[in-house]
Amino acid sequence: MITHIVLFKLEHPTVENLTATRDKLLSMGGNIDLLRCLEVGVDVIRSERSYDIALTTRFDSLEDLQAYQIHPYHAGNVVPHMKAVCTSIVAVDYEI
Repeated sequence: MITHIVLFKLEHPTVENLTATRDKLLSMGGNIDLLRCLEVGVDVIRSERSYDIALTTRFDSLEDLQAYQIHPYHAGNVVPHMKAVCTSIVAVDYEI
């Protein structure tokens, strides 16, 4: 199983933007069947080094993670939103 974690720093981390972005990420749950786990959390500490939103997803295989990256819903709906509202995006992928 592959775990994919992404951290997002929003340009304008208002409550409205955080909620809309969290909801956009959560919407993948009903639209991408490759997802085995989907968790989205908004940072509660709000320190200088904090990112605003964390996404954790899990996939059966590396091939499924790669298919997710180009899945029409992810690539066409989620990625454009994230690029539009974020100043920084970092990720890590590892096998469990």
